[in-house]
Amino acid sequence: MFAVDLPNTQTYLVGGAVRDTLLKLPIKDKDYVVVGATPEQMLALGFLPVGKDFPVFLHPESKDEYALARTERKTAKGYHGFEFNTSPDVTLEQDLLRRDLTINAMALDEHNQLTDPFGGQQDIKDGVLRHISEAFAEDPVRVLRIARFMSRFSHLPFKVHPETMRLMQQLVDQGEIQALVPERVWQEIKKSLNQTTPSAFFMTLRECGALKVLLPEIDCLFGIPQTKQWHPEIDTGIHAMLAIDQAKNCENDVAFAVMVHDLGKGITPEHILPSHRGHESAGLPLVKAVCKRLKVPSHYKKLAMQVCQWHLHAHTIMELRANTIEKLFSRLDGYRNPQTIEKFIQACEADATGRWGEAFKTYPQADYIRKLFKAARHVDKQPLFKKGFQGTELGDQIRQLRVSAIQSMKQKIEN
Repeated sequence: MFAVDLPNTQTYLVGGAVRDTLLKLPIKDKDYVVVGATPEQMLALGFLPVGKDFPVFLHPESKDEYALARTERKTAKGYHGFEFNTSPDVTLEQDLLRRDLTINAMALDEHNQLTDPFGGQQDIKDGVLRHISEAFAEDPVRVLRIARFMSRFSHLPFKVHPETMRLMQQLVDQGEIQALVPERVWQEIKKSLNQTTPSAFFMTLRECGALKVLLPEIDCLFGIPQTKQWHPEIDTGIHAMLAIDQAKNCENDVAFAVMVHDLGKGITPEHILPSHRGHESAGLPLVKAVCKRLKVPSHYKKLAMQVCQWHLHAHTIMELRANTIEKLFSRLDGYRNPQTIEKFIQACEADATGRWGEAFKTYPQADYIRKLFKAARHVDKQPLFKKGFQGTELGDQIRQLRVSAIQSMKQKIEN
């Protein structure tokens, strides 16, 4: 039983847990609303306060979140510009009214009775993300949330209601999107990358105009042509979306590296299109700019830079000399951090298979690189130590051993 043991109060399960129950999806977190209580009463029962702007508490045993019912009023630009009222007089329906979407504005009581004042259950059946009121356009975070919901639900299928899209475009046109702090933008991007259809996040932002504001480096890829032989989809933006979807089951830093791997194609001189010679090095400053602007963690940035610069080496690995391959492993810092090689491989595989056509469904280069790296990594260095090699000379000798091991493995695989 989740009800708070206080007279004249009611407790409801709300938000995503109710939505996902109706969608028959796994429930990640349970959030509750308490109607009729005061902060002092919650503290007296042992609940732990965590809310900064309004009273939110953790249950002393389950650690689930319990928030006092509240209303809010827009007082300034941005998503911090709100005043909150958490009086015991606030009703459940008033609390639900302040939420973003109808599918997130339902509540279940302790007897499993559904409260659905805005038609969320019907919108779930219809597959529609629809705002509750015009107040939706007061909070720019909701643009990001809608996009993330699309990355999670578009396959069911869900779509954004036209009037909700209009309000999202209004938020962009009014400059509210610029009020979003980088940390929040990054968190929503990060969450979207491992959803069912990550590309839906970016396409939703593009439809309302927010992608051009938040990630102009990705937005400008659309309409840029590529060589049809290697990219049957031709459009660089489409390729970026296909690759992002291919990386959804990878670790988050790998998925981010895929997201930014081709940014250099957005600035290719028009006269050399559809070729993109040098797009790898051209993309490095753009990857740096995105990481700086969004305050992306340093290990994400490091892998993203590596994938941006060296992904064509992976694609052409079978044509490269053993000496060049050994340099690649060294530049990726693979000998000290072997997991980097695996992440690099996965990112390059997502890039290569994120294209139209049966010819790009497999990526034999992945296992080829793994075998070569294993051979290089496990060379026997003991004879070199016994011979007394030290310093730079030792490093050169180890490198030659690795080159020889790579060459031998190449011959073994190819024969």
